[in-house]
Amino acid sequence: MLFHDIFAHHPKERIAIIDQDRSVTYGEFQDLVERWAAYFEALGVKKGDRVGLVSKNCLEFVVTYFAVIKAGGVIVPINFQLVPREIAYIVKDTAMKLLVVKEKLPLEEPLQELSASPLKQLTFDELLHAPDREFVPVSLTEHDPSTIIYTSGTTGKPKGAMLSHGNLYANARDFMESIPLTADDTALCVLPMYHCFAWTVCVAGPLLRGGRIIIQAVYQFKAAMRLVKQYGVTMFTGVPAVYRLLHESRDLDSVDSVRYFISGGAPLGLDLARSFALKFGRPVLEGYGLSEASPVVSVNLPHKVKAGSIGPTIAHVEAKIINAHGEEIPHFERGELLVKGPNVMLGYLNLPEATAKAIEKDGWLHTGDVGYMDEDGFIFLVDRVKDMIISSGENVYPREIEEVVSAYPGVEECSVIGIPDALRGQSICLYVVSREGETIDKKALRQYLIGRIAPYKVPREYFLVESLPKTALGKVRKNVLRDETVDILSKNKFAGRAL
Repeated sequence: MLFHDIFAHHPKERIAIIDQDRSVTYGEFQDLVERWAAYFEALGVKKGDRVGLVSKNCLEFVVTYFAVIKAGGVIVPINFQLVPREIAYIVKDTAMKLLVVKEKLPLEEPLQELSASPLKQLTFDELLHAPDREFVPVSLTEHDPSTIIYTSGTTGKPKGAMLSHGNLYANARDFMESIPLTADDTALCVLPMYHCFAWTVCVAGPLLRGGRIIIQAVYQFKAAMRLVKQYGVTMFTGVPAVYRLLHESRDLDSVDSVRYFISGGAPLGLDLARSFALKFGRPVLEGYGLSEASPVVSVNLPHKVKAGSIGPTIAHVEAKIINAHGEEIPHFERGELLVKGPNVMLGYLNLPEATAKAIEKDGWLHTGDVGYMDEDGFIFLVDRVKDMIISSGENVYPREIEEVVSAYPGVEECSVIGIPDALRGQSICLYVVSREGETIDKKALRQYLIGRIAPYKVPREYFLVESLPKTALGKVRKNVLRDETVDILSKNKFAGRAL
């Protein structure tokens, strides 16, 4: 099935999307998509042309996405928080034909600096007032590219993961087998739609099943809770920070209607997972994915949850754990997670070597994550391969330390990184954000860690900060922390040291 056809068979009178004071039925939504697709054709968008999209969550975002791919184009959703220089990089990398925006962006200068061609920008207002034209169907297959998702860039320059119509359709279909939504369900989309996690879980999945989507332009906790209560939301999707706020909230009645709490984007944490389930009587179904896998790989099941796990793989997706020699290893042994299935990307745009490195000839995708699998097929992640620290010859996984630190009184969140150390190879550094009104003593924290983790895992450098640099989905940008730490310690040898 072509991705833009996933909602074509639903009753036309059923409500599809609610965006503030606006709502559209499935019939109205289909008509809008076809009308805008015809206008994109009139503007010269042809099969394979890349069309950018910069916007906060809104009805127009969803219509544009489907209209572009229906016209044969390849949609390139872009993080609206990026500065013009960063957007210009994506424009040039994709040889973008057109950029759809709410308001036109100042891109002329950064595009000139990159020696990129001028770019036509089209606003939502122009699309809303576009004249009616006849849509001419385009010959497409499930193997044709439909979208390019740029990685968050936690390390190096962002890469464009090319996803096909088949990738996106299969991922939405297979995720819905694990989380069995029906036409009677209502999903709230508070996460940014430019990210494929929100797109697949909050938009594509519910539309495939004929459900109803409630849109929040930008996440705001209290407003989100009001929407849950107002519309009887049955599937709520968030990142760990959202669930932490919900766990601390006293208004338990606001989420009575929710059947499924879905979490992704970053590790939920054992303590939060267990205490949330006790408080609300329903577990958070933690899942896992990456842009290169469209993105969902696995998720805990409503009838079977293992705290600390990212669940078993969704239907039609395989997983295995390999050692440093590329050999598959037994249950409970740690190694790199590889996945295979109809969700695996076509490849990275303009990067054949990176594609060959990421995807084996037999279709297995390297995730870059370290973990293990139990006898039931549930996957437990330990850390990123790139984040693993080698200190005094010992392998140290930051997430192990972070789990222990997170349980210390007054800790809101934390992050562990490794920096070059002439004596040990790498030195372990800990960044901690305290809860509001709490004070953390670095010496006391270090003493707390001694005896709870092996001596070689105890951090040597401690930094108390107000916040951690993150991607839009809440992943800590450890590359930024590493650069800042090296800079600080090079200026002051003893800066931040606990003892």
